[in-house]
Amino acid sequence: MIVSRKNILEELEKKLNMSINNKELLREAITHSSYANGKKNVKFNERLEFLGDSVLQLSISEYLFSSYVNKSEGELTKRRALIVCENSLYEIAKKWEVGKYIRMSKGEELTGGRERISILADCVEAIIAAVYVDSGFEKAKSFIIDNFKDIIERAIKNKIILDYKTKLQEVMQQNGDVCIEYSLTKHEGPPHRRKFYTQVSVERKILGNGVGYSKKESEQNAAREALETLEDKNE
Repeated sequence: MIVSRKNILEELEKKLNMSINNKELLREAITHSSYANGKKNVKFNERLEFLGDSVLQLSISEYLFSSYVNKSEGELTKRRALIVCENSLYEIAKKWEVGKYIRMSKGEELTGGRERISILADCVEAIIAAVYVDSGFEKAKSFIIDNFKDIIERAIKNKIILDYKTKLQEVMQQNGDVCIEYSLTKHEGPPHRRKFYTQVSVERKILGNGVGYSKKESEQNAAREALETLEDKNE
């Protein structure tokens, strides 16, 4: 269910457990570029996303450096890569239910934009940037660590799935061979920022869709969605 426009920021702040003084920053953070098309003076979240990525990287790096003094540079780098990735951002987005708050065009919404991994992940980074711009680094870092606590713990214990394609294959082939197919449905955007859209089918039944900035990433995200679909069915 999409929240009414009137209460959208107030509702989102409750989900975030964070009050942002400059509401326009938060509004910008949840505004997709498709919503701003053709509208004057409407800011969308791509610039905040750019900043949020750096704030997230530094916050997690500093936390790992301070908390795990016996781990080498190589180990810290591997753990950070597990934490600061699109899949982790998507997990946070689902926890916040960000999809129902994003301002986007009807066209984007009708093509599944509210569930698209890349859009949700980008929005999380933009929200992080909004907290940083509004309240400074220490507040943003605390906000990040509080929300990423479970992901950090799983990364340290090596309990994060990296290869969703292999995991899907293992799950589907427990009782014998099945046909798993990945199909590139489309790609869009400039060459330096091209997005790929992939669909995964098992025995010709579509189980998941994925988006990524490479074919490999889009396939992994499709496999992840397929695993979530199977998990929901088994609950």
